[in-house]
Amino acid sequence: MTEATTRPVTLPLTRERPFDPPDALGLWRDEDPIRPLAYPDGHQGWLVTGYAAARAILADPRFSTRIELLHTPLPQRAMQFRNTLRRPGFFLRLDPPDHTRYRRLLAGQFTVRRMKGLEPRIEEITRDHLDAMERAGAPTDLVQAFALPIPSLVVCELLGVPYADREKFQRDSAVLLSLNSSVEQIEAAMNDLLDYLDDLVRRKRAEPDDDLVSGLATETDLTDEELAGVTTLLLIAGHETTANMLGLGTFALLRNPEQLAAVRDNPEVADHAVEELLRYLTVIHIGPLRAALEDVEIDGRLIRAGESVTISVAAANRDPERFPEPDQLDVARPASGHLTFGHGIHQCLGQQLARTEMRIAYPALLRRFPGLRLAIPAEEVPMRTDMAIYGVHRLPVTW
Repeated sequence: MTEATTRPVTLPLTRERPFDPPDALGLWRDEDPIRPLAYPDGHQGWLVTGYAAARAILADPRFSTRIELLHTPLPQRAMQFRNTLRRPGFFLRLDPPDHTRYRRLLAGQFTVRRMKGLEPRIEEITRDHLDAMERAGAPTDLVQAFALPIPSLVVCELLGVPYADREKFQRDSAVLLSLNSSVEQIEAAMNDLLDYLDDLVRRKRAEPDDDLVSGLATETDLTDEELAGVTTLLLIAGHETTANMLGLGTFALLRNPEQLAAVRDNPEVADHAVEELLRYLTVIHIGPLRAALEDVEIDGRLIRAGESVTISVAAANRDPERFPEPDQLDVARPASGHLTFGHGIHQCLGQQLARTEMRIAYPALLRRFPGLRLAIPAEEVPMRTDMAIYGVHRLPVTW
């Protein structure tokens, strides 16, 4: 431990290259995987960049996700961050036993077996969108034609949300995830989305169908307000994360032709490719956040009760002590164990759905359009550095 590693830093957001986290994160990780972090509201907490330390904290019940205990490293979201997520049903910001209650109700809906049963429908949805791309012809924006609509339609059918209403929830989601949204914009978007889903829940109670929201409405003790909150989380996470992985992952493969060819031509590579792209790109690029409930020593650092911890999963997924040559994209690498879906009791519920969608969509796209290429210079592709979930705003392609 040196003077440099005990001096508080601020979270870097500027990327030097589109597929790599900010250089400072890697340099700090190699010096010391835990260092003091200065938060915009004056709080001093910790930044974690090492894989082992990140995994340990995510699994440790002495660290809380309760919203009232957390500080955000992003100044423009400090106020709305607390207000927006303090709602019934937002179980991501709850600790056991409250978190356990929600998690137990939902866990059976996202099993590997159930996701396996969805594969034929996901293949059909993917094929339909590829057909539409082919009919419309090149060039096209891959985000709007492929990456965004596929997971949006899948999660709508799973939850029972009318796909015809996608523009509403996609617009509100974009406001909620923008790092530049004002407090008023955040509140308005959240209220608009919750009002919409409150109405949906009431309709599902009155006329249930064969979908997840209907099941929760008729088979659990969740209130309308709780169920609307749960559905909000599932709806946003269920389309935004996978959509950005499909867009950004395709961009990364187009910039690495040998890796693209391996995904396109070798069916056995598909599973490894999905895990490697999740590790290499890490669209959850800010956080997660935790707060110590008591004094905890991690990797020689004493984190005191009440101090916030920001975990850089992007840096942890590039830790050379866990992944050899971590800055290289290698789709044949067995990259299991990455932290993109988190770890511990808050690990992403929908991870198997996301994996299934990506495992089907990447090879299908690349085989249908073997000549797929960027329609603009790579440096002109607009990146989502202004969003809480990283990716590309647009990906103009041709073939």
